[in-house]
Amino acid sequence: MSPSDPGSSGRGAEPPSHRDAHGPPAPAGDGAARRDGDLARPPLPDEIVVLRDIRKRFGDQEILKGVNLVARRRETTVIIGGSGAGKTTLLRLIVALERATSGHIFVDGEDVTRLSERELNRVRKKFGMVYQYAALLDSISVFDNVAFPLVEHTRLSKKEIAERVMSKLEILGLDPKVVAPKFPSELSGGMRKRVGLARALMLEPPILVYDEPTSGLDPLTSRLVDDLIEEMRQRFGVTSIVISHDIASCFRIAHQAVLLIKGRVEASGPPDELLEGDSDVARDFIRNSAVDVDSLGRVTR
Repeated sequence: MSPSDPGSSGRGAEPPSHRDAHGPPAPAGDGAARRDGDLARPPLPDEIVVLRDIRKRFGDQEILKGVNLVARRRETTVIIGGSGAGKTTLLRLIVALERATSGHIFVDGEDVTRLSERELNRVRKKFGMVYQYAALLDSISVFDNVAFPLVEHTRLSKKEIAERVMSKLEILGLDPKVVAPKFPSELSGGMRKRVGLARALMLEPPILVYDEPTSGLDPLTSRLVDDLIEEMRQRFGVTSIVISHDIASCFRIAHQAVLLIKGRVEASGPPDELLEGDSDVARDFIRNSAVDVDSLGRVTR
């Protein structure tokens, strides 16, 4: 099912569902108060991550310039863009590692921009992070890497932790008896990705966030990672948010693609709509990747 209505990819335009995300314009004469009220209204039930007019400054430099974004439950949103587009900053705001300068961010219906640091720790547990190179701790075993979230954030017994770790490794296609005692340096790149996923899933978060998951991988391994992202979404019912520059991956797995250019959303919608839409920038960005998008499979929408 498409997360956005057709024709959503025009320059500066948002699909109707995204216009809903930041509400109608404020009536003349009422100014900022009414506009902020519109921005702060609760999201729809199927909208698990919502950004409304998000701005982020570091000193005099504005990195994000009024970003609006909606990620729907059990779908994959891929945020694409070149270097310096603001993707990393956007990622850190979504997972509550940074605070926005202005605007509203809703996670699972809750406006996180109004929460204390202690309350944000609770929100962060709703995200499972899968880093670019898995970011496993090389000094400890695979078992201890995967168990780490449970040791840090739960009071489960050692037996319960062991059962969950071994079960998750097995679900992800790894032989737990063989892999668990190994160190990350002893694993292939694909195995490291699976271990990183196992760790991200240990607290059963509703949202998985992937930071450049196919960066530096050969085409075959990239395809396997794409398949794994889609498998996790279907098997565990998670919402996937992927930060990527990989156009082939975006077309394979995205229900919604969001093109970020110099801190602004240039276009958003299903990838095919960005390719065929009104935004010259979006069309050129995709075509300049030299990817034959017509030859790529798509997720079931």
